[in-house]
Amino acid sequence: MAAKAKVVLTDYVWDSLDVEKRTLEGLADLVPLKTKTPDEFLGEAADCDALLNTYAGPITAEVMAKMPKCRIIARYGIGVDTIDLEAATQAGIIVTNNPTYCIEEVAEHTMALLLSAARKVAFYDRLVRAGRWEVPPGKPISRIAGSTLGLVGFGNIARRVAVCAASLGMRVLYCDPFVKDGQFDAPGKKMELHAMLGEADFVSVHPPLTPQTRKMIDDEAFARMRPNAIIVNCSRGPVIDTDALVRSLDAKKIAGCALDTTDPEPLPNPHPLRGRENVIINPHAAWYSEDAMKGLQAGAPAEVKRVLTGEWPINVVNKAVKGRNRAGL
Repeated sequence: MAAKAKVVLTDYVWDSLDVEKRTLEGLADLVPLKTKTPDEFLGEAADCDALLNTYAGPITAEVMAKMPKCRIIARYGIGVDTIDLEAATQAGIIVTNNPTYCIEEVAEHTMALLLSAARKVAFYDRLVRAGRWEVPPGKPISRIAGSTLGLVGFGNIARRVAVCAASLGMRVLYCDPFVKDGQFDAPGKKMELHAMLGEADFVSVHPPLTPQTRKMIDDEAFARMRPNAIIVNCSRGPVIDTDALVRSLDAKKIAGCALDTTDPEPLPNPHPLRGRENVIINPHAAWYSEDAMKGLQAGAPAEVKRVLTGEWPINVVNKAVKGRNRAGL
């Protein structure tokens, strides 16, 4: 009988590993860890056949070279910015992600932050908690219906946000170099980024974090925005240049922001973004629901199982690795 494969789980944030154990039962021995850096997990992962990964990283070419048997790195989440995809392809390692487990949750959270910022919900809650019962301190507030939402990126989550926004009577614009105007059955008119920023009352950012999108919302981008604009981020913190955001808020170039993701994370305390009445900050919670957690936990182990049993996985990020990978797929 062939020896069982070894699957190392670098880190996890859930209470039970029953899903992983059930998925890999009889096929692989699971080694669960709670690490943050490669130095902490490489001791176990050096001879692994597969790596399950949540947050620990970055997983660089150097790290991969120390895992010569690894056939697949399966991320539990959507983003793969902590994994060197080119290096993985060169090493013959398949990289997968889980792109659909929290589309509804992140879209809902985006709209929740947008509405909370626009209607001053968090501000008024703090006011009442402090013993005050007044409307004037929150002025001005404008009607959301008839306002314009600009979406940076038009992937699965952004398109869901577009549908929600249109249902509230918002005009939807988007910019995405990889999407053609009218390509999807979703509300929205395609524009170039800077032109769109000049028309939007709300800007919501949804691109993956890549070298091209890192700090793409910079001083120049903020300078293009309307002074009444509110920016929302439920994608990745580094898409927005944090220092430029602080400068724009200080100079009143924009009206406020609502952030589920920040750069860095967690946001240090103290920090110039903390304590502002026109800033809402959440602790990277948009992905979470009990329903999403089930999808999150099931996705990556299922991809590992496919590779270990000779199947091509469903959500391969580095597709160029097909035909040239260690799994022989």
